[in-house]
Amino acid sequence: MTSRPGIDIPDHRGRTGLDRAGRGLDRNPDVVIRDVELTSQGWHVLRRTTFNYRRRDGRWETQQRETYDRGDGAVVLPYDTERGLVLLTRQFRYPAYVNGHPDGMLIEAAAGLLDADDPPAAIRRESAEELGVTLGPLTHVLDAYMSPGSVTERLHFFAAPYTPADRTGTGGGLEEEGEDIEVIELPFTEALTMTRDRRITDGKTVLLLQWAALNGPFTATAPPHDKANEEQQRNLSTQ
Repeated sequence: MTSRPGIDIPDHRGRTGLDRAGRGLDRNPDVVIRDVELTSQGWHVLRRTTFNYRRRDGRWETQQRETYDRGDGAVVLPYDTERGLVLLTRQFRYPAYVNGHPDGMLIEAAAGLLDADDPPAAIRRESAEELGVTLGPLTHVLDAYMSPGSVTERLHFFAAPYTPADRTGTGGGLEEEGEDIEVIELPFTEALTMTRDRRITDGKTVLLLQWAALNGPFTATAPPHDKANEEQQRNLSTQ
């Protein structure tokens, strides 16, 4: 039998058993895992899983799904309420570029994979690397699956205060990992406007900025039309 990197023998990252993920799952009696194939393993892992699924009418059918496994991640919105600012990044994102973004340069909240850390430790690490900032107390905002149709990643959302004195480094990311990150300090009201005029189109960043306006540190200073929109959404939810 031929040895298979990532399955029987270590791959380039020392991993084995990558085809085992999902086998034996039994939390949902309407789903029975039949097979897991490893279709690609680069830095992250692509799998094709075959499973039986019981539909709501009781009929069983066989389905296949591909899942991209990059591990879980964390994202943070650093804010300075005294100066009315938030700290964001700008970097090149090829997937966005190839899918219609004009230049692929996305404005985003700082984020990264957990790797071996818990979410708070991971986002403090990423903030130091990408933003050059030492975060204050963290507020856990929410957890979300950002693309559950194909990507396994669960993203942990945080916010944290900062001051000019907390900007202890230059940021920019790790060059050895191909990162070339610009640090951007923006007025919160401008950043919120950028989510409406499409200058900010990154989902995790939009979520954090909307939270900051509706339930977070800038609730009292959100522009009037944003408060009106909140009231409109509240009225719709009661209809």
